[in-house]
Amino acid sequence: MERADPSPWFVAHAARLREASRLGVVCDLACGRGRHALAAAELGARVVAIDRSRDALHELGQRARSRALAIHRIRADLETARGIPLRPGSCGAILVFRFLFRPLAPAIVECLAPGGLLLYETFMIHQRDVPYGPRNPAFLLDPGELRQLFGALEVLSCSEGWTDAPRPEALARLAARRPYP
Repeated sequence: MERADPSPWFVAHAARLREASRLGVVCDLACGRGRHALAAAELGARVVAIDRSRDALHELGQRARSRALAIHRIRADLETARGIPLRPGSCGAILVFRFLFRPLAPAIVECLAPGGLLLYETFMIHQRDVPYGPRNPAFLLDPGELRQLFGALEVLSCSEGWTDAPRPEALARLAARRPYP
């Protein structure tokens, strides 16, 4: 079952996100049903939500309309050579939660405006130690890997380890900013 509330990582960085949204749109990559896209729109940001699932984007559209929020939805498969269907430097912030496609990292950095914020949270390899969550190593980060993938960015905050939720999860989390030239 997909969660409805935004991640505690999102909540902890909401003020930074609001500030970064002045630089351009907030893009929620692999948004699913849009819990972070909706939360960003509720902060007053202009939001673009991208996912390959037509059904998830449709549900997001219904949820946004019911809350009187404007969210631009784009159906795209981010795991192709096409990458992110946005102009370089157009995003004030990019949100990536529970999605990992390593070849997309350079495109994520390129889409951020100077000063733009990246909020990233996804599973680590240790997630395989519990009987739920992803198992495929393609979707699991090694220790230190998230920071490495985004080495071109200025790290604002980073954490790795187990959550203390009722169903613990091994997560890597990064808040980083694209430097000004």
